[in-house]
Amino acid sequence: MALVENKKILEFLELVGRLKHEKRTGWVLCNINDCESIAGHMYRMGLMTFLLTEENNPTKLDRFKCLQIALVHDLAESIVGDITPHCGISPEEKHRREDEAMKTIAELTGIAGDRMYELYKEYENQSSPEAKFTKDLDRYDMILQAYEYEKRENAPKKLEEFFKATYGKFDHPFIQDLAKELYKQREEFEKKALVNGNV
Repeated sequence: MALVENKKILEFLELVGRLKHEKRTGWVLCNINDCESIAGHMYRMGLMTFLLTEENNPTKLDRFKCLQIALVHDLAESIVGDITPHCGISPEEKHRREDEAMKTIAELTGIAGDRMYELYKEYENQSSPEAKFTKDLDRYDMILQAYEYEKRENAPKKLEEFFKATYGKFDHPFIQDLAKELYKQREEFEKKALVNGNV
């Protein structure tokens, strides 16, 4: 029995290992060279959950649960790929494919898989404060990454669409404050580029 289980676990690990190499579609479509992987995005989201403290977490979000949701929220992409609104697939079909993929992943790991599927559904349905916070992390990591690419390529405003898509959508005060700091730095970067004649 254990051998069968281990075989399935190995299959699971190889499957999710794809996310270390699968590029995020949004950046590929924007012709960003050497762009981040899906796993890289999830990794930084996971690390951000450690930044919740007594001071900035008055509603006592469960940090460990936030970390778990961050690590599973895009697992389905190891099977279906990173589907964006630009891919010509309806949101309903996207959710259907991802749900099927998560069921496949869950089947490989038994009880652990049941937990992963449960957390994935919680995120998809935005049915807990932790799921909502993790959605903030998802959006915030995306605009932080966009800003990093703008700086790297010395191309202010190049990825403005990502900022427009998320503006006003951050709920948690801690992430709202981080977003304000990011907007401020991005504005300063744009001003410097204007002065230096790079725009």
